[in-house]
Amino acid sequence: MLREGPFAALFEGGRLCASRDCDLAPRHGWAVTDSNGTIHVNEWRTGSPAEWAWVLAHARLHLGFGHLPSAREELPQPTAEQRAARCVVVNRFLASTKIGEPPAVQPVPPGGEEDALAQRWARTGIPPEYAECGTAGPDPDQLVVPWRPCFARDDPPDWAASFARSLSRSAASAVGKAGGGPARPAIWDRALGWFVSSFPLLGAVAAGMRIVADADLARSFHISIAAVNTAAGEIYVNPLRTLRAEEWRFVLGHEMLHAALRHGDRVGGRDPYLWNVAADYVVNGWLIELAVGTMPEGALYDPRLAGLSAEAVYDRIATDLRRIRKLATLRGRGVGDILADPLPRPGEAVAATDLDDFYRRALLSGLAYHRTRRGELPAGLEQAIRALEQPPLPWDAQLARWFDEHVPVREPRRSYGRASRRQSASPDIPRPGRYLPEEAVPRSTFGVVLDTSGSMDVRLLGKALGAIASYAMARDVPAARVVYCDAVAYDAGYLPAEQLAGKVRVRGRGGTVLQQGISLLQNAPDFPAAAPILVITDGECDPLVIRREHAFLTPRGASLPFRPRGPVFSVR
Repeated sequence: MLREGPFAALFEGGRLCASRDCDLAPRHGWAVTDSNGTIHVNEWRTGSPAEWAWVLAHARLHLGFGHLPSAREELPQPTAEQRAARCVVVNRFLASTKIGEPPAVQPVPPGGEEDALAQRWARTGIPPEYAECGTAGPDPDQLVVPWRPCFARDDPPDWAASFARSLSRSAASAVGKAGGGPARPAIWDRALGWFVSSFPLLGAVAAGMRIVADADLARSFHISIAAVNTAAGEIYVNPLRTLRAEEWRFVLGHEMLHAALRHGDRVGGRDPYLWNVAADYVVNGWLIELAVGTMPEGALYDPRLAGLSAEAVYDRIATDLRRIRKLATLRGRGVGDILADPLPRPGEAVAATDLDDFYRRALLSGLAYHRTRRGELPAGLEQAIRALEQPPLPWDAQLARWFDEHVPVREPRRSYGRASRRQSASPDIPRPGRYLPEEAVPRSTFGVVLDTSGSMDVRLLGKALGAIASYAMARDVPAARVVYCDAVAYDAGYLPAEQLAGKVRVRGRGGTVLQQGISLLQNAPDFPAAAPILVITDGECDPLVIRREHAFLTPRGASLPFRPRGPVFSVR
């Protein structure tokens, strides 16, 4: 399972011992790794190929991460706290790269580096859920033994360095295959290969990127030096620009960080160009601190903004719009180098992939090797990468949070005119009771615009309406205003929240014209001006104009044909 692909390096240089007479194999676990590079497996354990892949990858990564240094002299064994912390770090890496399947349910790995975890657990004790998260059950799965060379002249190997080199070779091979051959003479191609072989942080990202050097394309879309599209995994360079090799390294590192950190998707309601400029300041500062190539003349850099996030830089520069709009990104003056859509090229198709998963795995794996081989990273960059480890909230949790913000709940009041239970310790002290006011008060409501066109999946409607109904009832919303839209809008009026889950009669199934339904709600005299609108659509619609709080529910993988102003929840 792991003998091919970029993780084949996990098994280079190591040995596997599956003998029934092996004294080092665990009796109640799966495998034990020693510092000679041998993995001693329990032959009596049965498991699926995916489970054994996870076990062997876990064992081999202890060597690749430098947990078991090899030496001729006898070294001390790691303590129980060190072993547990190292297993947590390995499991965290395996969870982010999705190698194999763990034999048992693994607890959520805590944050922090292995040394800090080991020191903390030495003071407080190892939490029970992390005491047996290795591959040997209750026994140690990491064993330090003296180096036993095959020949007297053999020196103890550096497992971490060997692992990093073999992984770089695998990534370089992938880049060569993607380019149609091993020879890539262009200077920007050599700069991309440098990241794969010599800069672990972005090596995996570089292996998945493609450089498009087309002078006509660059001229048509006003690309002065370079631009990037995250969805296509393409960096567009202007081949007519003359830059040195070190400057091309800086340019490609700049664009890859834009893509890997998903700057284009984090714009939200901000001005896209100003957000691009803010991200440029932050990315260029990191590259200068990391000494990646040489910054080309005219690139955006201000040492006074060091240590700030892109959001903080945006807040600062947004107060001086006249000056900022005269600045130039790597694409040119007044235009951003983060492209929202791939540039059209004849005969080219974008491969479908889970972009969040690809960029997260690439950066997290690169972070582990970079710290081993090249040292520390800028604090802001490491924090941005570590944030990718946290899985995004599921769509229903995001929808619940949106309801909390925009659909207020009816709050009870307190009054001395209503009896209240008194405390036994102080029965003579009167206390106000809680009650819901009976006078007429505005009740919370919201609007739902349903796309009932022929392309709409009925399963999406069921999931979305079920979640909406449950949150509406939880927040004491008596009724919601529902409008169906295909080629025309059908006003269903106010429907009780409990009917939204399964008793709604969907009308229409023709074309898609959603603006009529939205305009109907916005202009309805009996629909409150402060009530938000939920739009449920598959994305196959015209651009919409919504002049109030709103959100979209779309199927996973769908995209809207316009830049939404409200949040978009992808229903899975």
